[in-house]
Amino acid sequence: MKIDIFTHILPVKYKETLEKELTSSQKSAYTTQRYLPTLFDLDYRFRIMDRFDDLMHVLTLSMPPVENIASPRKAADLAKLANDEMAELVLKYPDRFAAAVACLPMNNMKAALDEADRAIKDLRFRGVQIFTPTNDKPLDSPEFLPLYEKMCQYNLPIWIHPQRPQSYVEYKGEEASKYTIHGMLGWPYETSVAMVRLVYSGVLESYPALKIITHHAGAMIPFFAKRVTGWIDSHDILLGRKDAGKLRRPQVDYFKMFYADTAIYGHTSGLTCAYDFFGAEHLLFGTDMPWDNQLGLRYTRQTIESIEQMAISAAEKKMVFEDNARSLLRLAV
Repeated sequence: MKIDIFTHILPVKYKETLEKELTSSQKSAYTTQRYLPTLFDLDYRFRIMDRFDDLMHVLTLSMPPVENIASPRKAADLAKLANDEMAELVLKYPDRFAAAVACLPMNNMKAALDEADRAIKDLRFRGVQIFTPTNDKPLDSPEFLPLYEKMCQYNLPIWIHPQRPQSYVEYKGEEASKYTIHGMLGWPYETSVAMVRLVYSGVLESYPALKIITHHAGAMIPFFAKRVTGWIDSHDILLGRKDAGKLRRPQVDYFKMFYADTAIYGHTSGLTCAYDFFGAEHLLFGTDMPWDNQLGLRYTRQTIESIEQMAISAAEKKMVFEDNARSLLRLAV
């Protein structure tokens, strides 16, 4: 079996409600969804899934984050609607959907914590998804710590999804990011920044049981790990800082606490880099389905092929494809 732990969906009722809530400018910022029927049309989705042997999806709500487009009260309502509908899908199609991941209204932390409880206890969700940055704030902000404590208590993971709008320009004087660089490179950068902040702020030291799944194979960290830790070491000495000195363990140990998916769209060397850094135990099959020009088929096929081409044992490939998901999410399938 292959359990894809990072697939996206826009449930139909939620999608209809969302479209009524979006302003004209918000609709223009999220136009891509309308060209991806796999997000909301289950027939499309199932036809693609049927191209692969024994494939199951874990559902995460597609962008936009509810806190980006709604008031604190309305965001809470949208999150409940999305979660209820995803729960219905998992219940109705147990042979298709292994689990769902909760959407949280992160501009309303009381409601977010309550919704995490409801989703996990009542709807049997297997974790929560948050975005980075959240409300233009870093993930090490004190207001988010209660969520981390709660997820440690549940012993379930947090999915981190990066975001950066196309209005975020690379150079002054331009009106928008060119060539979709904001997502292509900006999103992995945002994930990497979040990981660095969570490590050096002491969040992972304070919550050693916290389990975080990073998108896009751990982003820049596996490749740049020595640069990150060497940079911190050098600046601690040269500038008298204590960024690493505040940590009880070697810096790299904290980065290896993260989990990573395989959503780099079919790059075996890149996955091998992530494997070398995180180890097979912290690498999980995830495709970013359906965000490709074949409505999810391309990235699913290329990701499976790239894992199968890795120079690792059959047992380790099985860990990546299914065993790690079963263990981390405590799945019954």
